[in-house]
Amino acid sequence: MTDVISNSPLPKKSAPTPKTQDFETAGISSLNRPSIITRFFMSIVAWAEGLNFKYAKLGNPPVYDNATFPWAQEVEKAWPEIRAELDRVLVRQSELPSFQEISTDVQTISKDNRWKTFFLVGFGVKSEQNIQACPETWKAVQNIPGLKTAMFSIFEPGKHLPAHRGPYNGVLRLHLGMIVPDATDKLAIRVKDQICHWQEGKALIFDDAYEHEAWNHTDKTRVVLFIDFVKPLKFPARLINWALLNLAIFTPFIREGLDNHKEWEKKFYAQAEALRNRT
Repeated sequence: MTDVISNSPLPKKSAPTPKTQDFETAGISSLNRPSIITRFFMSIVAWAEGLNFKYAKLGNPPVYDNATFPWAQEVEKAWPEIRAELDRVLVRQSELPSFQEISTDVQTISKDNRWKTFFLVGFGVKSEQNIQACPETWKAVQNIPGLKTAMFSIFEPGKHLPAHRGPYNGVLRLHLGMIVPDATDKLAIRVKDQICHWQEGKALIFDDAYEHEAWNHTDKTRVVLFIDFVKPLKFPARLINWALLNLAIFTPFIREGLDNHKEWEKKFYAQAEALRNRT
């Protein structure tokens, strides 16, 4: 039987930490590109993942006890202010980009328009206009050491993200429940063999390098504040991880995503300005 977690500390008698991670998910294409540079970079990533697993400061559980990261409480405390900003963003929900419109590699797991995004920062690169629209959210995420990505992740009704794993285990993920329909039997995320349920105002911290899937089989929208932050590591993995995360923005699939987001951002705020000028 799987553990059911609603952002509460893991049971004291949790399953032992696995000694390995699966570095591929059957049926899901990895980030393979034909260029020599990309293939070389991904070969280094594969080597670094082994080091990250071996030298993890806090072990390698699929789901973490929130007490492991005391700063998570500060993020949770900011929920009311973040929710108010999210509500303003969702006024234009239909204009928000689907994840695969920003990162085309996401097409391997999502092809419809039911997973929408609103980025504040991606891979360390800020969206200044989105930050201006959500200053309290941006202030709250400054409490997170090693912040790399912060966005609103919007699952519209009927969305099911199939089993997959993240591209690299040098980061951990936090979901802060923002809008969570009251239907736990139809709304959840599985991380390895644990079924977790979001709660509004509560953080869920997990390692997306383990196979996971998420679903919203309700008739309402689910939103979380989606955070990636640097995984705490010992030397030498810490140094190699720092280098890879900072070099990642030069890879084609991330450059493409950043360019796509800039193009969307330009159109989104131009439309807003045009509406203001007509009133």
